[in-house]
Amino acid sequence: MEMMQMSVRYLAGRARQLGRAIFRNDAGALTLEWIVIAGLLVVATGVAIPLFEAAIRGQATKMNK
Repeated sequence: MEMMQMSVRYLAGRARQLGRAIFRNDAGALTLEWIVIAGLLVVATGVAIPLFEAAIRGQATKMNK
């Protein structure tokens, strides 16, 4: 039971820290940076998927011959 209490206290403390970080004045810049990074990752994934699919199909047709 002690381990469960420690886990709950730890998670509650982390939630408090996150709440404080969100409502601080400088939290907006960090949030904007992460939004930009996430957007770039989504765009990179959108470009990479068709390229990988084409390469895999090309190799698959070579193997089937």
